[in-house]
Amino acid sequence: MNKHLISAASLLAFACSAFAQNSVTLYGVVDEGFNYTSNVGVDGQGEHNYQLAGGFAQGNRWGLTGVEELGGGLGAIFTLENGFDINNGRLAQGQRIFGRQAFVGLTHAQYGSVTLGRQYDSIVDYVAPLTANGSWGGTLFSHPFDNDNTNNTFRLNNTVKYASPDWSGFSFGGTYSFSNSPSFAVNRQYSVGARYANNGLQVAAAYLQADKPGNTSGGAIAADDANLTGDRLRIFGGGINYEMGPATLGFTYTNTSVKNPVSAALPGVSFADLGAAFGVVITSLKYQNFEVSGKYQVTPALFLGAEYVYTMGHYEASDGPVKPKYHTVGVMGDYSLSKRTDVYLQGAWMRVSGGKTDSIVDGGYVVGAEAPSSTSNQFILRAAMRHKF
Repeated sequence: MNKHLISAASLLAFACSAFAQNSVTLYGVVDEGFNYTSNVGVDGQGEHNYQLAGGFAQGNRWGLTGVEELGGGLGAIFTLENGFDINNGRLAQGQRIFGRQAFVGLTHAQYGSVTLGRQYDSIVDYVAPLTANGSWGGTLFSHPFDNDNTNNTFRLNNTVKYASPDWSGFSFGGTYSFSNSPSFAVNRQYSVGARYANNGLQVAAAYLQADKPGNTSGGAIAADDANLTGDRLRIFGGGINYEMGPATLGFTYTNTSVKNPVSAALPGVSFADLGAAFGVVITSLKYQNFEVSGKYQVTPALFLGAEYVYTMGHYEASDGPVKPKYHTVGVMGDYSLSKRTDVYLQGAWMRVSGGKTDSIVDGGYVVGAEAPSSTSNQFILRAAMRHKF
């Protein structure tokens, strides 16, 4: 009997020790609220729109993340993260069960981490946190059409990612995404980025290139997951944030170009149709985004934030360029009811000026709206609550 008791106690001690070296965490965000949109174009006519909508300040999600200590400072890690629509219960990100993230890998405090699976690119990892939409503002504060992916319109499939440890405030990383097809360069992606943070100062820069994004369903950027598709997508940019007590000021610049564009992350937009409006072929599409933002922590529970984004567009066609200009303004107030629950009020306004294409892209379009405006202006007001677990 004593031998059996000793064996059981030893097994229990081993199990407790093993459990202490491993962990799995369930987490999530639920964001739901009411949106008013000033003008939604319907058959050429503009109408007001009132709707319940979720996932604006942060995308709705639940996920599992875990780590197992392997010894010698090495650990095995994984993350499975689901996105969903709170209003109808459907899966988000193209009906993928773990559409936000799904990866496994190894990590070491001294050497960094290598992960494999569906992941974020370096623009999202390094530059987006310095933008208003990528940090505190969310979807309504995105740059036009989310052309630089700072709002995570697309994720990367078939991806190998490296992320360095933090060396006195400096860190860097990169991704490579396989096409997973015999046509090696069709729908592949690579990106790199770096960040430096010290005493309230943050500086970051990143570069991404995708060859024929959205051309296949199983490649790096899937056809149902892309924002801008064409022969080649390039995004680069950088930014700076500086904290001065309760205030944070920021500036970012991003540059996006698409060679031989096919479509955009906008309902009903095909560049073939857009080209037909010109009677010519559109050979390239470019956006330059200049953002200034500010956030002020009025009290520990209340912050106020604002941004302005000036975007220069350039549609190159065989009979000459068209150069629209986009002005985006956003304001937000957020009040925390507890450490995990807050309520917020947001407003975002977009105006398009400059060159006209006589197509749907001439209308104002705040990212997150149901459709572009029938005029050059669009405004969205949102009141919502958010709970994190």
